[in-house]
Amino acid sequence: MRGAWTVLAHHFWARRIRLLSYDGGGAELLASYARLYSDLTKAGEHEQAQGWMQRGRLFHQALTDAVWGVPIAHSILNLAGRAELRETLPMLDDMVAGAHRAREAMVAQDKFSSNYTAWFNALGTTASQAAAAVRGEVWSGEKEWLTGEHGQFAHLEAATGDDGWEWEASTYYHGFVLRAYLLSLRGFDPSLAPDRLEKMITALASIATEGGILPALHDGPYLRVPLALEWLEIVALARQFTTAHGLDAVAARALAEVGSEYDGLEDKLTGWFGGPPRAPEPTSFQGSHLSSSYAVIRVPGIHAILDHGPHGGSHGHHDKLALYLYGATTPWQPDPGQVPYGHAQWRAHYKSVAAHPTIRIDNLEPAEATGELTHDEDSVTATIDGWYEGVRATRKLIAGDNYLVDVVRVTADREREIVLQFRPDVELTVEVGPDAIRTTWIGDEMLYGYHVGGVRAEAEPGDVVLSGAVPVVRPGPGPADDPQRVRTWVDWTVVGADATYCSVYSTAPVDVRLVGDVITVDGHEHAIGGL
Repeated sequence: MRGAWTVLAHHFWARRIRLLSYDGGGAELLASYARLYSDLTKAGEHEQAQGWMQRGRLFHQALTDAVWGVPIAHSILNLAGRAELRETLPMLDDMVAGAHRAREAMVAQDKFSSNYTAWFNALGTTASQAAAAVRGEVWSGEKEWLTGEHGQFAHLEAATGDDGWEWEASTYYHGFVLRAYLLSLRGFDPSLAPDRLEKMITALASIATEGGILPALHDGPYLRVPLALEWLEIVALARQFTTAHGLDAVAARALAEVGSEYDGLEDKLTGWFGGPPRAPEPTSFQGSHLSSSYAVIRVPGIHAILDHGPHGGSHGHHDKLALYLYGATTPWQPDPGQVPYGHAQWRAHYKSVAAHPTIRIDNLEPAEATGELTHDEDSVTATIDGWYEGVRATRKLIAGDNYLVDVVRVTADREREIVLQFRPDVELTVEVGPDAIRTTWIGDEMLYGYHVGGVRAEAEPGDVVLSGAVPVVRPGPGPADDPQRVRTWVDWTVVGADATYCSVYSTAPVDVRLVGDVITVDGHEHAIGGL
């Protein structure tokens, strides 16, 4: 715990010095830091690092060295020309050597695509730029740290897909890597950077709500002020990289989360690149946005995300076919995020299937799996096999004029306990009627749900109905920002070899009728197939 607070203190001072440097201050603090760095790193790599870590010098981990070192190096670059900064050269040279050593270790371990590598390259870039500026030399590290075999652009190609998503498909780690790339490109012309970098910015914007909520997909904090500061920095740089960034609402929300104590650092990050921002055709984020990891469906008032893609390695969660529901500013049914590493039991919970609004079989954890996504003009369907032995499931979302239809089907090779989970972060009321369940999700914005489900049965010749699904209502923990916050969980349960669940969500009450395999919402018919 003491070590963690020490790291946070160093990060605080790195930010403070960086802020001072934009007004010509902080040189003496940097020289003092360089002397401290020299004293603390005489023994070489940190002796208290754990075996799995890339060993750092000032900190246990080389990654922590890099995240701290990048703003320190930028501060020195801001003040280059001050005589007292020559005292920082041994520290800067050691940073560069450490970044190179750590990157080569990642390559040797076949872990080049790790998010660590992006930050080792960022440190190598910024520290070598700062050292060259202090020496009065022209920087010659572009090939080594940006364009070469193991530079940032090679890492960008290895760590992201064609749609721009970082391979772990975590909002936080996607931003973490994007931030390292943008910080590395100070003075670089955006038009000369790979197109994939702009796709990373678009991927982030694609999941954001109109009110600026960035869903905490896979591992990452649900809500935290230091995270809001990271989003502010990313947006400040993304705005200068492309005119089509689509992140203004994210910045506004992040600024509100930081509150009145905001120090204004990101407002000073102007003139970052060595050329004007890219100016592509504006990207529309209305309707649907499909990627290899997520399907984002927008209908008036509702922002839905369907998780269908790869697990995401060690930062992935057991959340395949999860449906996350947001208003512009209301997390009705969010991805719950993740707690810090020091809380093993809670980390296991937030990674588990039980924590997510998806399908659970026999109260077991599924295997890691990737779904298959198909789509047509007004719907998307995700299908998954093998994540539970002998079980196949589909989840289909149909976008209506002012509502969203959600149809989940599960088939198994034997009788199983099949549960579709609701996991709200708002007050939820559940009303069980003779023909349907109705839910009301009460937040800054209201959401209304109509639900029927169960095993298929023939009420009359040719008239197929659903029956037998039991909504089990129980208390459960809220998202990862406060696990002690109690929320109303619903486990919609069927015991059988198959189950079908049909829901309609809207921001105002609608008239719903289900007859056979056709659902009618306010007079609009949708064939949901297969009932």
